Amino acid sequence: MENNKKFVELIWAGKYDRFEKGEKTPIERPNLPFQLVETINKPRIKDLEAGLFDPDKIYPEAEYPPNYPKEWKNILIWGDNKLVMSSLLKQGWAGKINLIYIDPPFFTGADFTVRTTVGDEQIEKEPSIIEERAYKDTWSGGIASYLKYMYERLVLMRELLADNGSIYVHLDWHVGHYVKVMMDEIFGYENFRNEITWRRQIPRGMKPKAEFYPFSADYLLIYSKSKEATWNHQNKINKITIEEAEKKYMKDEKGYFRTSDPGTYSFESLLNLYKEGRLYAPYGSKIIIDRKNKTITASKGNIAVKYYRKREGNYILEEIPIDNIWDDIPGLGVVSSEWLGFYTQKPEALLKRVILASSNPGDIVADFFCGSGTTLAVAEKLGRRWIGADLSKYAIQVTRKRLLDIHNSKDLQKENSEKYNKPARPFELWNIGNYETVYWRERQDEYLSFMLKLYQAQPLNGFRYIHGRKGERAVHVGPLNAPVTMEEIEKLIIECRANDFNKADVLGWEWNYEVNELAKELARKNGVILRLIQIPTVNEIKASLVGFDLQLLKVPDQVVEKELAKYVKFPEVAYIELETKIKGKKVFLKIADFQIPPTPELAEISSKLKDSRELIDYWAIDWDYRGDTFHNQWQSFRTKKIPRVDYEAEHEYPESGKYQIMVKVIDVFGNDTNKIVEIRIK
Repeated sequence: MENNKKFVELIWAGKYDRFEKGEKTPIERPNLPFQLVETINKPRIKDLEAGLFDPDKIYPEAEYPPNYPKEWKNILIWGDNKLVMSSLLKQGWAGKINLIYIDPPFFTGADFTVRTTVGDEQIEKEPSIIEERAYKDTWSGGIASYLKYMYERLVLMRELLADNGSIYVHLDWHVGHYVKVMMDEIFGYENFRNEITWRRQIPRGMKPKAEFYPFSADYLLIYSKSKEATWNHQNKINKITIEEAEKKYMKDEKGYFRTSDPGTYSFESLLNLYKEGRLYAPYGSKIIIDRKNKTITASKGNIAVKYYRKREGNYILEEIPIDNIWDDIPGLGVVSSEWLGFYTQKPEALLKRVILASSNPGDIVADFFCGSGTTLAVAEKLGRRWIGADLSKYAIQVTRKRLLDIHNSKDLQKENSEKYNKPARPFELWNIGNYETVYWRERQDEYLSFMLKLYQAQPLNGFRYIHGRKGERAVHVGPLNAPVTMEEIEKLIIECRANDFNKADVLGWEWNYEVNELAKELARKNGVILRLIQIPTVNEIKASLVGFDLQLLKVPDQVVEKELAKYVKFPEVAYIELETKIKGKKVFLKIADFQIPPTPELAEISSKLKDSRELIDYWAIDWDYRGDTFHNQWQSFRTKKIPRVDYEAEHEYPESGKYQIMVKVIDVFGNDTNKIVEIRIK
């Protein structure tokens, strides 16, 4: 650095461990296991007119691009993208991704908001802490912590890119200039390709009266891994009126045209153009063909090649090269058919242009801030493989539904707005593992201590099942790697009665299928008021750690007690009542009831709900759950056209035996609840 007088670098607090020695703070690079939590091999296709589902309809293999492996499954990952990317690199993904597009937080101070419809009412979903951290400016150290956050992730993205790979970073005026200098350092100034200005809206309303120039554009910074980057030239169609064409083009009996020098065209090529009526000679001149010397000239001036413009009604269509000013793709309005209620959502046309220009069919496209899933949906339609990740559970749910319903969306390769009419290719849902659970399994006391602090409960000694107290309530913390059982709750109730506790909270990660109303009823009979509390995932807990180490184990106790506990929410467990009927080898399953604990959001609409099951956004079934991965074999979900899910499903088993059915339900607020029922087919 000292020897290069032309070197320019962006510095922020914490970038260097030892600035005087030029030693940068090392980027944490954990290798965490990925947990496969759901596979979706055959998304159901619903015929809206007939109301029927074809469970065997899958993407036709004959239509896979030539370099798209048939065994490949696309990947949707829930977790912090820094941990996701670091683990991917450690597990052999370095240099494997052909294109990355990201739309990270802009450091704007804007809230995360999502509007959703329940029954006939619209509500605004409150952000969880994980969504606040993903979509709102809560950076504890101001812009320095934002730059640290982006720097670490961009370094990992560069390592994931293939040699022919490119990255598009979507930003606005708030931090675009800082990130540009940062990317010069990471990718190399020589690998800067362009900066796209995307005009997302036209000034209207109060914008024309703004004190300064109004903001109407975003910016896309484009860098490549090397000079070998994939590049496919893109053109766009511009419509002009006949009156405009009269002023701009020449015209003959075939239509409007422009001319160009023939350049290196051979005699044979020029002869063919002449036969097609596409050679032009200046006014008052004629074309002379000399077959002996194989030349074609004009009697006066020079010949040229005619390029005709297509006509569409009263308009002439111009095909012009796309430059770095994109003013032909409007932003999404709330009435758009694409609109999913996600305020950071971008139009599919924008991602179509990016993906077509910088990747080829069968390439791997990644978006590590995937949000509503636009990048993944467009990659799917254009025959690219994809990897998506997001820290927001709600974003993962929106993306999953979008992919399952992709057959009803617009076909991007046809101009007449036809439906895509194909299901998504198989994809998997992964969770990122964490250090903490591995560590806590060997240190039960530390695990209990951390959870009690997080729940703001006081630890108690001398009991087996009562681990702490919160006010008048006894607190029991469920096991780390197993579901809470009825036997566990029975013993807690006995201990509560013997020690004068008439209220108790049970904290759990997972719950056995019989635990819920049975547990509460048993407690009531024994004079104990019981609440079942869902422990938030480690991802959700970590979401409040921007500015701290990502390892919970290194966070000081006072931060856990004062900072984490202030933000992290422990929701009550939702109640699902399932009914099953068996006829021969066929089972009929029905969601008879669904109740979620009171929340401020629910209070807005509870009196207007006709059926509490309207709160279900999505549910899926694994008809033969083996205790490991959830195999999505049936699903129903809400869409704009279908505002309520189906409450009943059926399945025919090939042979008799004992089966476990796992039902996964996700409510309109993004919370998920699972339930397992056992059946016997005779």
